[in-house]
Amino acid sequence: MNSAIKVHRNLGPGLLESAYQKCLSYELTKNGLNVEVEKALPLTYEDVHLEAGYRIDIFVNKKLVIEIKALEALNDVHLAQILTYLKLSDCKLGLLINFNVALLKHGFKRVVNNL
Repeated sequence: MNSAIKVHRNLGPGLLESAYQKCLSYELTKNGLNVEVEKALPLTYEDVHLEAGYRIDIFVNKKLVIEIKALEALNDVHLAQILTYLKLSDCKLGLLINFNVALLKHGFKRVVNNL
């Protein structure tokens, strides 16, 4: 969370998600964490298999899914999206971060997959 706050303090709101993703992944890596950016998640539906059905914005230590947004407001679709990523990645914890806010503490949503 500190890394995201640092990025937001330096860049502020109003940029593309990709800018925040790149800078946040840099900060997390700098702090010694194992970071995978745009981590592909396979999807299987009956006989249909997609190698990269979805992509996690940032996957930290194979335990934390971070979904980055730069929107006016988060809504239920964004929550559903990160819950799907948690299920497909077999993870329990996720962070939905909206960088398009004046104070980043208002842009955090912690999401738990109760499996």
